Amino acid sequence: MIIYKEQRASDHKAWSGAVETLERIKYLGLEDSFNNLIEELYPDGIDETQLNDILWFEEDWIFEMLG
Repeated sequence: MIIYKEQRASDHKAWSGAVETLERIKYLGLEDSFNNLIEELYPDGIDETQLNDILWFEEDWIFEMLG
């Protein structure tokens, strides 16, 4: 069984190395920009593991894209 839930990317319950990146996004007030970026790149949605991996392993790219 697959369960889908709709949530904003910034509301993701991050784990491991992704926690720090998501906390930094929130601290800098970039939640809306991050949500827009993820929605633009993944218009059909993204699963939690993919999102967590992006936050964990692509921190430099995220902040480059967010300016």
